[in-house]
Amino acid sequence: MNQALQTIGGERRHRASPRPIRLMIVDDSLTARTVLSRIIEPEPDLVIVAKATTGEMAIARLAEQPADVVLLDLEMPGMGGLGALPRILELARGGQVLVVSSLTAEGAEHTLAALSMGAADTLLKPRAGEFGESYARALLGKIRALGRAAEADNATFRPATPPPVKARATRPPRVVAVGASTGGIHALCLMLRALPARFELPILVTQHLPASFMPVLARQLAIASGREAEVAAPGSEIRAGRIYVAPGEGHMTVHQRLGRLVTGLAHHPVASGCMPSVDPLFESLAEASDGQAMGVVLSGMGRDGLEGAAKLVAAGGTLFAQDAATSSVWGMPRAIAQAGLATAVLPPEAIAGRLVSSAGAAAWK
Repeated sequence: MNQALQTIGGERRHRASPRPIRLMIVDDSLTARTVLSRIIEPEPDLVIVAKATTGEMAIARLAEQPADVVLLDLEMPGMGGLGALPRILELARGGQVLVVSSLTAEGAEHTLAALSMGAADTLLKPRAGEFGESYARALLGKIRALGRAAEADNATFRPATPPPVKARATRPPRVVAVGASTGGIHALCLMLRALPARFELPILVTQHLPASFMPVLARQLAIASGREAEVAAPGSEIRAGRIYVAPGEGHMTVHQRLGRLVTGLAHHPVASGCMPSVDPLFESLAEASDGQAMGVVLSGMGRDGLEGAAKLVAAGGTLFAQDAATSSVWGMPRAIAQAGLATAVLPPEAIAGRLVSSAGAAAWK
């Protein structure tokens, strides 16, 4: 067993090193398998335990060999990656699926379908001559975040004392704002399906995705929720019963105009480095709504949304965070819970129930 030395109180003790993250590559392209393998194989904390060229082969291999992360192509002969995904998720037993996808319109449709079914994240599919150090860093970062998610989630969690907040107004909330990243689309769809059709509060969504995916995401959320959904444009009036999705090339913000809430678009850099970022959404909403808002932070790596959530809660808003057990990566919601900003930490469907109970009569048709 690999061991590392750790000094505690002057004594040198052996500490077992974490086992390598086990990977399966599922792709019918020899080029893609070769590129991915060359990036992964030199890494001492990663090990490729199996490769497959069809969905059927991936299912057979997973039945014999567990994997922590499955790199899954969707366009393959036979049942394809999308057809195999439900069985792959079942056999993975807590393992995560990273969809390696193209950025074409058709690729976006299939990728968003996979993410709504439970795949955790997506990355551009490598092609010969179109990858380098930045691609390798992105791939390895996503693999490690997904492969070590369970270990991070099981780490000791102690919520902080909540910060002082503005006295909550008796006026009901006017809007719901949602921030999500890795694993967040599946959680978001679960939450939206659990909301009653008569729930009328508008819903603003910032999800970390490339710009080309956003129109597809809006269509998928419309199907999941039974509501009209659109990619937000500057100056769009925020109307009851609708969903507004942040465009991928900018941050969605909220402003007052003649007593009404409207969407805006910003491009400034943020601490998280995300584009779009959850922080500008929460921060602008806190001011524009005077705290008459509810925020939700779903599965995702990192801490995007934390700064904005603090301002929303300080203004009198309410925050809900997804729990560790149902999150693909309990990073963003953990940061909210750790800071004491969450009114409740719950599964997505239960968050929907709390939104309904907290909204009051004004949220209904």
